[in-house]
Amino acid sequence: MLPLRRNIAEMAGYVPGFQPADAERWIKLNTNENPYPPSPRVVEAIRNELGADGARLRQYPDAGSRAARAAAARLYGYDADWLILANGSDELLNNLIRAFAGEGDEVAYIHPSYSYYGTLIAIQGARPRTFGLTAQFKLADFPARYDGKLFFLTSPHAPLGFAFSLAEIEDLAQRCSGMLVVDEAYADFAADSAVTLVRRYPNLVVTRTFSKSYALAGMRLGLAVAHPEVVAALDKIRDHYHLDRLALVAAEAALEDQDYLRQRLAQVCATRERFSVRLRAAGYPVIASQANFVFVPAPDGNGQRLYQQLYDARILVRYFSDALLCHGVRISIGTDAEMDALLQVLGA
Repeated sequence: MLPLRRNIAEMAGYVPGFQPADAERWIKLNTNENPYPPSPRVVEAIRNELGADGARLRQYPDAGSRAARAAAARLYGYDADWLILANGSDELLNNLIRAFAGEGDEVAYIHPSYSYYGTLIAIQGARPRTFGLTAQFKLADFPARYDGKLFFLTSPHAPLGFAFSLAEIEDLAQRCSGMLVVDEAYADFAADSAVTLVRRYPNLVVTRTFSKSYALAGMRLGLAVAHPEVVAALDKIRDHYHLDRLALVAAEAALEDQDYLRQRLAQVCATRERFSVRLRAAGYPVIASQANFVFVPAPDGNGQRLYQQLYDARILVRYFSDALLCHGVRISIGTDAEMDALLQVLGA
């Protein structure tokens, strides 16, 4: 018998979306990847960093991610010590729990939402607490004062796609005695961002990813905006060379090409709206989304049947067996041609 910690032995690991070995034979709309390539400036930066013979790869990267942090600071209007780069936003979520919650401490999140929160809490040996949603997508039964160590709020919400208003987020920051972590993985597709609130609330952290809007899921990049004391704590516990040389130049180039980003965001959002209108007209009660996906309840309430219908047509979407989500599927927004193919299968 291995001497594993009990919480590790008893927990279940996180299961990501299905990644088929023959992905080119599928229309892959199950992991919220961007259907378009990253900025050409990203590709150019990676090529320049590699050089003719790749000799730079023998050297360690900048442990402080200084150039990429500076680019993010210019974009968001903060000094660089208010920002930290990361190996995907998941690294930030993990390190925030490590920094603020000890074994047995309470950490909360919305159920349903990103299920990886529960996995990270279990790894730390902390105590999970969940809060539900009302039929109007408001927090249910959240206390006037919440004393847990952290509360994770996904906005725009995954997998339903709606966003919490800035007024709601500000209210939560005032009600949390611990840290409020707003996971903004999809915020570039939305109308607002809680980044504007960070300066006012020392207990507010906003995390972002480059995987969705910047089309860099393969580079594993994320960032957080928080008060310098929080950033300093996260810097203490991260891996010392947590981002490789290619990821760092990719992050800097992506952040500096906002014109390209806005163009691609407009394309994805236009496709999202057209797709949603078509589905609603065909009897699918699509939830209005501010992300690069939509949650589609099946007309008969059987999400697994809807998933299988699309799977049989070699279209991958995300089905969740959770009792609160099994009535529908989450569909990533692809190209117009990909969404039209899916609509044809559904007769929409």
